[in-house]
Amino acid sequence: MAEEESVEEESVDEESVEEESVEEESVDRAPGLSVRLKLTLSYAGFLTLAGVLLLAAVWVFLLRYVPERALIIPGSTGAPMPDGVFPIRSSLLRVFAPRAAAVLAFLLVLGLGGGWILAGRMLAPLAQITDAARTAGNGSLSHRIRMKGRQDEFRELSDAFDSMLGQLESHVAEQQRFAANASHELRTPLAISRTLLDVARKDPTRDRGELIERLHAVNTRAIDLTEALLLLSRGDRGNFTRESVDLSLIAEEAAETLLPLAEQRRITLDVTGGVARTSGSAELLLRMVTNLVQNAVVHNLPAGGTVTVRTEAHGDTSMLRVENTGRRLPPELVPTLTEPFRRGTERVRTDEHAGAGLGLAIVHSVVRAHDGTLDLVPRSAGGLLVTVRLPGTL
Repeated sequence: MAEEESVEEESVDEESVEEESVEEESVDRAPGLSVRLKLTLSYAGFLTLAGVLLLAAVWVFLLRYVPERALIIPGSTGAPMPDGVFPIRSSLLRVFAPRAAAVLAFLLVLGLGGGWILAGRMLAPLAQITDAARTAGNGSLSHRIRMKGRQDEFRELSDAFDSMLGQLESHVAEQQRFAANASHELRTPLAISRTLLDVARKDPTRDRGELIERLHAVNTRAIDLTEALLLLSRGDRGNFTRESVDLSLIAEEAAETLLPLAEQRRITLDVTGGVARTSGSAELLLRMVTNLVQNAVVHNLPAGGTVTVRTEAHGDTSMLRVENTGRRLPPELVPTLTEPFRRGTERVRTDEHAGAGLGLAIVHSVVRAHDGTLDLVPRSAGGLLVTVRLPGTL
């Protein structure tokens, strides 16, 4: 019984909460006056007020000085009496008041009609922007306002909205392309694993040691790819704790880690430079430098190549340069190297470096999350010069 009562009380509480939320939503969505109507009433009110002030000025500076009685001052003896009408205040008020009321009524009607038309013309650009926002909300990000006319506040808002739609469309397209590429990359090791298992099931005499070794290699690649995707996502979000980091120490740590790989490939790895402090995540910055150095070692000459890592500080900017020898890169290929899963024609995976095409993409993401810039310049003699600029700290 107690449990039933508690369940009933919880259901009653949930119903009351839902009713309160519905009431709040209904209050928030209560219909109100349109902006056009508000502007119309404002125009009409100001015009009518101006008329009232004008009539008040006529009363203050003119009518109040008209006498209540007609005063006739006799002239000299024998002088003729002046002809005409001598107005008094009461007579003027009887004639003036109805006409003043008619003028005020006319001003009110004129303010309402003219204000409605003027408000409509003033708010027409806003209606264009609203229609564009609705179109974008329905999923069409290719629509642009392209408002014509002179530069004003509505034109600035329209241009800013078009720019936002362009960036949003580019970002969504990039995310869709990234999701498709990630799905393809993740599907490959899974398909290989399934094929190996199917072969082992159909051929029980197959060497299990070889099967286990190949499955281990495929699963390792899948795990590395997943970790790279998570790291790339983390860099894009930028939700990390910032601390003071010295890029020179990060470069030395990355070089020490990759020194065996460089020696194996007979690549000379040299780290020089001074202190270059910045604010950010030491873990992400280490991954950034490691990816740059590893990329420089792997995509190098078959033997006798060099990799130079240099750190320095210039004013309020900390710089990291990674330069390597290698084959010549076409200039049109360089801008695509920071895109996820993009590899150059001569920059392909090998068994020794089963990369996923995320190295420079992760570097770009980390640099962007730290409010820095990344420059890739192909060397005339072959290879690549990568320059990372980050905000410096004291």
